[in-house]
Amino acid sequence: MADAALRLKSLVEQMLGAPLPVRIRAWDGSEAGPPGAPVIVVRNRRALRRLLFKPGELGLARAWVAGDLDVDGDLYAALDLLAELIWERGEDARTLGQALRDPEVRAAVRGLVRLAGPPLPPAPPAEEIRRRRGHLHTRRTDQRAISHHYDVGNDFYALVLGPSMVYSCAYWPAPEAEGGTLETAQRDKLELVCRKLDLKPGMRLLDVGCGWGSMAIHAAREHGVTVVGVTLSQEQAAYARKRIAEEGLTDRIEIRVQDYRDVQDGPYDAISSIGMAEHVGAEKYLEYAGDLYALLKPGGRLLNHQIARRPRRDESAYSVDEFIDSYVFPDGELAPVGTTVTQLERAGFEVRDVEAIREHYAHTLRRWVANLEAGWERAVRLVSPGRARVWRLYMAASALSFERNRIGVNQVLAVKTPESGASGLPLRARTWN
Repeated sequence: MADAALRLKSLVEQMLGAPLPVRIRAWDGSEAGPPGAPVIVVRNRRALRRLLFKPGELGLARAWVAGDLDVDGDLYAALDLLAELIWERGEDARTLGQALRDPEVRAAVRGLVRLAGPPLPPAPPAEEIRRRRGHLHTRRTDQRAISHHYDVGNDFYALVLGPSMVYSCAYWPAPEAEGGTLETAQRDKLELVCRKLDLKPGMRLLDVGCGWGSMAIHAAREHGVTVVGVTLSQEQAAYARKRIAEEGLTDRIEIRVQDYRDVQDGPYDAISSIGMAEHVGAEKYLEYAGDLYALLKPGGRLLNHQIARRPRRDESAYSVDEFIDSYVFPDGELAPVGTTVTQLERAGFEVRDVEAIREHYAHTLRRWVANLEAGWERAVRLVSPGRARVWRLYMAASALSFERNRIGVNQVLAVKTPESGASGLPLRARTWN
């Protein structure tokens, strides 16, 4: 009798202490759960063994990346239904150790062990980063983390990001976000950054974490500045230099494979840091802010574009998301926007404007997911089935997180205000709108 789905559903509900809001289809063809709900496909018993040996998010991630778990139907709907049970249970949710004190939960785990079959731990998927002991956010570990994420092939990123090759939140004109193109929205974001920095011909701009050169090209071409862009990714740098040569801008833009901590040729008139500070880490953030402050001339501006998380009652309890840390952004950390502002001020900056653009990132991510899904077969050929699955899950889940206000993204404009107090900004700062 094919009944694995019903048994699995009952066991999972016992462990979670709540009804399962999705339907389950098991390896024996059986199904159980609410009719019409998104279907979680458990392709084999190995998926269960992954969850038993790594309970929680990492076990689920490994099963998804390996193809042991899948979703039949709307991925966004499935993730939204599962989020409250698995990812967003709050700071008061009981830990695994606390849950296992419950006899019913222990019985459910024993039942899951029997259903999973021989207790051999499956090897992690090849796409999971292999950890080494040592300190975080040294030059060597940051280089390794950046390479893991970015050096997977420029053709793959071009498929996902589109012609703009901008890997950060676009800026969508409300309420026309559904109708505008991703390329236009990314151009509008770059232009917004340039206007906030008040770029003018002859200025020097430092673009920290320059990616594939889009910000540097836009600033040089549209605003007449000279640009130094730094990245730790060899593949990004090679792609950026090729684009710059094609644009005829090699005399105005220099791309370096260099850690921001090693930039010594200030002062700069302005600095852009777009989607880079998430890699810095809490322990190094004040150093990051201080280094950028030192590289600016008096009156110079910094535009720091950064993802933020919601604050916790006990900030010491914050831990990095296991799936993101193991498969997407190794060693990446998110901080509340208030923490970011405080650290910039501690470094000496005067923070003049904070613009929250959370909903814009949800629109951006949904466009990236659509690009990936439309080019799925090519994406799999360019990287691997597992890595393509990593990106699909990461971007879809992130879109929902921005939509539900679990995370946000902010542009913080800060000035190295001189002792005279003359910030150089107009009385009403938002003249760029």
